[in-house]
Amino acid sequence: MAKKNQTLGEFIIENQSDFKYSSGELSRLLNSLRLAGKVVNHEVNKAGLVDITGAAGDTNIQGEDQQKLDVYANEIFIQTLTDRNIVCGIASEEEDDFIIINSKDENHQNKYVVLMDPLDGSSNIDVNVSVGTIFSIFRRVTPVGTPVELQDFLQPGDQQVAAGYIVYGTSTMLVYTTGNGVNGFTLNPALGSWYLSHPDMKFPENGSIYSVNEGNYLDFPAGIKMYIKYCQAEEGDRPYTSRYIGSLVSDFHRNMIKGGIYMYPKGSKNPKGKLRLLYECSPMAFLAEQAGGLASDGYNRIMEIQPKELHERVPFICGSKNMVEKVEQFMKTFGE
Repeated sequence: MAKKNQTLGEFIIENQSDFKYSSGELSRLLNSLRLAGKVVNHEVNKAGLVDITGAAGDTNIQGEDQQKLDVYANEIFIQTLTDRNIVCGIASEEEDDFIIINSKDENHQNKYVVLMDPLDGSSNIDVNVSVGTIFSIFRRVTPVGTPVELQDFLQPGDQQVAAGYIVYGTSTMLVYTTGNGVNGFTLNPALGSWYLSHPDMKFPENGSIYSVNEGNYLDFPAGIKMYIKYCQAEEGDRPYTSRYIGSLVSDFHRNMIKGGIYMYPKGSKNPKGKLRLLYECSPMAFLAEQAGGLASDGYNRIMEIQPKELHERVPFICGSKNMVEKVEQFMKTFGE
């Protein structure tokens, strides 16, 4: 039973039996992520004071300019996970390829892989808008005792053993699931501890917020255009409110608490969609479903999509159950 003011460490230990592989490794892995999150949070909060914001001069595999804080967050999470001797592999949005990590006994005994977006929404850093970290955890499918392979990372979302995000905002929160509901923990910076502040988080079945970059409206599929018109129509409890931050973690977090839908459809500029299946959509879909919401590409459940490549992109519609189902109806009726 979740108790408010319980620390994240206490909560992980108390609920370890909920996890079918309760060997303690997942607990240590989550503890590593919370530690790295605290370090990155410290840098994010002082970003305006030091020369750590702005572009680093490189582009990542996606062709996007890497922000300095992106690079820093990536290094911190990789270093922390590697040092703790828990994972056998890491895939990051900022890395061209996955990273093979050997266990300290040099026999590749570790069993988990982590996929992550170290700093989602980093283009907002310079203007002091919330950014976040997204993570996804799978149990490897190749034999223990061998180096990880690509197939260990290319698993559908319904094989995730844990997923979550850290939002670095007015307060810093870590929200995660291991398949037994969603719980949120707020960082007390004075004590350096995460406390359970949002137990058993749930999406309202209906919402009144839609989150989409309407600047791309002309590029959207017909079904999405018609749904946006539906959101704007004066009828019943509509029009809905438009709220779009441009940081997936922040938009998702608000919609889960207040009720709403997030949409990043495909278009001629992004024919496969823009968001990454493995680093963004799959973990957020796991969280959404565990919180009573839905996540879809417009036609199919995100959690059932079989990834074909590490940096694969997909259209993403996620949020309150009835709102996502309505979008799917519009896509089925009006199509592309």
